[in-house]
Amino acid sequence: MEAHIIEWLNLSVRWIHMITGIAWIGASFYFIFLENNLNRRHRLRPELAGNLWAIHGGGFYYLEKYKLAPKPLPEHLHWFKWEAYFTWISGVVLLGIVYYYNASLYMIDSAVAEISAPVAIALGIFTMLLGWLIYDLLCKSALARKQWLFALIGFALVTASAYGLSQILSARAAYIHIGAMLGTIMAANVFFVIIPAQKAMVKAATLGEEYNPEIGQNALTRSIHNNYLTLPVLFIMISNHFPSTFGNTNSWLVLAGLILVGAGVRHWFNLRGQGKKNFWLLPAAVLLMLSLVYLTRPIMPTIDPAASNAAVISDAEAMEMLNIHCQSCHSATPTSSIFTVAPKGLALDTLSQAKANASLIKAQTVNTKVMPLGNSTQMQDSQRQLLGAWLDRLNTSTAGQ
Repeated sequence: MEAHIIEWLNLSVRWIHMITGIAWIGASFYFIFLENNLNRRHRLRPELAGNLWAIHGGGFYYLEKYKLAPKPLPEHLHWFKWEAYFTWISGVVLLGIVYYYNASLYMIDSAVAEISAPVAIALGIFTMLLGWLIYDLLCKSALARKQWLFALIGFALVTASAYGLSQILSARAAYIHIGAMLGTIMAANVFFVIIPAQKAMVKAATLGEEYNPEIGQNALTRSIHNNYLTLPVLFIMISNHFPSTFGNTNSWLVLAGLILVGAGVRHWFNLRGQGKKNFWLLPAAVLLMLSLVYLTRPIMPTIDPAASNAAVISDAEAMEMLNIHCQSCHSATPTSSIFTVAPKGLALDTLSQAKANASLIKAQTVNTKVMPLGNSTQMQDSQRQLLGAWLDRLNTSTAGQ
């Protein structure tokens, strides 16, 4: 019953996280689009910074951006903040349900480092908080005025964080905590900078006081930073479905490459919105993606003939290996305390099921070694090699039929 309740909590919170995340990212994309496409020159009233005509959903829309504030201030203003807050809150709750509740499985990999669950959880939380503090200090420094240098140093720090976490936590946990760190930065930007700036604008307009436009510009800068982080965070949200990324020996480098791809593609769209042509960003992103495909290609481990003779492993021996290392979760009747049904509906109770999923088993268990979760059954490399050779034989025999 406990596993059943946890599963439904996971589903419910994940659904909320997706809904609020879509609303937040959609708003980010839309407002950057507006900022990039405003008419700032033709037939503007003196108090306006720009305007825009648009057609959508069967109607015409007209939007104006003020340099400071309209006079009088409108009675009703819509605030864009709850999308960000609930995305972060639901994300942290989901992190607790999936990773912290089962930290020994999802956070720890004994092949990486022998640490306790409390230490792993504390490291994850510390990473999120420290990431925001360092980022905020950089934004308040003179470095923030040098955009490319700021971006380069920020990328280097994120890459260093990914490398450091990958040396202590499991690869999946390292990935998700880089995503959580970036998501925390984005939400903290809204809570500590953007919304306070907007409240100051409203207060000044209400009292008829002078307002410092630099505060609004600082909020806009943080919004732009958030916009560039969206695509990398979206990848990390789905990364657990792609073991060839986090399961690679150089998982931190793969993550850095994918972050660069996401930010580069976002920059191309932003330049395009500003009417600036760029001919190299998209090809460079495609080239980097192809390089990552090559970097993460499966390489079959060399079998040590002195340790085992792969030619003699039988179907029965292979199924016994699956029974020990896989079937507690991947079964029609899982015995795991975590899953009430087989993850992804993948049951490996019979030889025919193993044959039908040979390529997937090899990718997860042999090529990337991400299964069993946290290597909880202590599966040895020699066993993985034997299983890989048997799976190759299955694939070869299936191809020949």
